[in-house]
Amino acid sequence: MNPAAAMFPMFPPPPPLPFHYAFPMQPPPYFYHAPMSPVWPSSAVPVRSVWASNFKHESANLRHVASRAQYVAVNVHYPGVVHHPSQDHNALTVEERYALVKANVDDLKPLQVGIALYDSDGGYLDAWEFNLRDFRPQADPHDENSLAYLAGRGLDVGALRDHGVSADMLDKKLFESGLVGARRGRSRSWITYAGAYHVAYLLKIVTGGAPLPRDVAGFNGAVRRYLGDQVYDVATMAAGCPAMPLGLEHIADYLGFHPPLGSPRLAAAAGVRALQVFMRLKYGELGGDVRRYRGLLKGLH
Repeated sequence: MNPAAAMFPMFPPPPPLPFHYAFPMQPPPYFYHAPMSPVWPSSAVPVRSVWASNFKHESANLRHVASRAQYVAVNVHYPGVVHHPSQDHNALTVEERYALVKANVDDLKPLQVGIALYDSDGGYLDAWEFNLRDFRPQADPHDENSLAYLAGRGLDVGALRDHGVSADMLDKKLFESGLVGARRGRSRSWITYAGAYHVAYLLKIVTGGAPLPRDVAGFNGAVRRYLGDQVYDVATMAAGCPAMPLGLEHIADYLGFHPPLGSPRLAAAAGVRALQVFMRLKYGELGGDVRRYRGLLKGLH
């Protein structure tokens, strides 16, 4: 491990919190159509919308599936950015880009976390959409245009506040599942799309809301500590493939994946699509060898 990672303290998972909440009615799962391929399941993929009312049950399901998952995709919805570069983003150094990510993630609160799990041995895929309640639009910094965009895709901030779970509750269950931390089980690959912010917010959650490390070396050390050394960004991989379009949904459409069915197209949708595209690129366009893309997160590199 990089010695600079020591700048990022080891945070224990927060203590268990009581959760006795009620949602007016059980939120139904959404379903995606998973296209048939030698490395992809042929059945519909359930995406489980998680609220306070079903958090305990779905956390147990997550823990069960996580024990055999080889691939994990993460996507986080957050209320935009409030710190902006003083020059063109492409002209920034890696450290300057990271400083921008850190400033925004430290100051803002995540809204929704999508996690998709895939076991290529058994061809099993499942996904969860954790709705977080911590954000208060009247008090917490945010970008209005970003909230409007997410609302247009189906995100209801009021429902999150009234019926969601806290980030601390999710933190505890992620550790218990074995997906993150020193006790994580089998070697896994973590997948994201344009993932600097997604991975940064995940680190914020699993460290109990602590500020991100002060530099890129500390950030990379924290990623290895909590997620391992197999982290891949589909946006970076797609950029290495000729004629591939921009945008996760456009890439998925280009590769022939069916659009999600019955979903508001939020965090879990992006997680499922990131996994679909990753598996296709890895075993198709890239011939099974993606080592050169390891750790290269779009937005930092």
